[in-house]
Amino acid sequence: MNKFLDSIINRDPAAKSKLSLILTYPGVKAVFFHKIANFFCVAKFDLIARIISQFSRFLTGIEIHPKAKIGKNLFIDHGMGVVIGETSEIGDNVTIYHMVTLGGISPSIDSNHQRNLKRHPTLKDNVVVGSGAQILGPVTIGKNAKIGANAVVTKDVPENAVMVGIPAKNVGSVVSDEKFTPYGIAPGSNIKLD
Repeated sequence: MNKFLDSIINRDPAAKSKLSLILTYPGVKAVFFHKIANFFCVAKFDLIARIISQFSRFLTGIEIHPKAKIGKNLFIDHGMGVVIGETSEIGDNVTIYHMVTLGGISPSIDSNHQRNLKRHPTLKDNVVVGSGAQILGPVTIGKNAKIGANAVVTKDVPENAVMVGIPAKNVGSVVSDEKFTPYGIAPGSNIKLD
């Protein structure tokens, strides 16, 4: 738990203390409740898992399906309106801002056929997803990639890519993953535009 909270303090200049993170950050609460819901889901108590995830959604405004696979140190900043679908997979040290959807592309078409298929995105380690971005379908977002605010991603994204627009296009690359740059292009950032 300490490493998780430290990882948030390292990525958020507004984070003042671990106690404030626990008491006031909806993303911290959502990840905590997801761990509990996922435990019950794995144990095949699906209804209990869904009730826990819906309670978490009510408290935080963040919806994470109990079956979603989440790595270490996921930071959901602000959080309101984030939706993480059932077959989503999230690597370590990923940052997601508010109003992001990790969703499917055709949930109402032949639902029975889709029940055991991968329908949602995979985010590799150290990905940053800007506010309002929509990542749709069983796409893979490569390690260290940055997805710009309001981008719509429907195709795989290579490692270290910087994606912006609708539909999202690769406009640059992350030069190094050593320095966390949450807000994209800024003086001294680790992003090189093409």
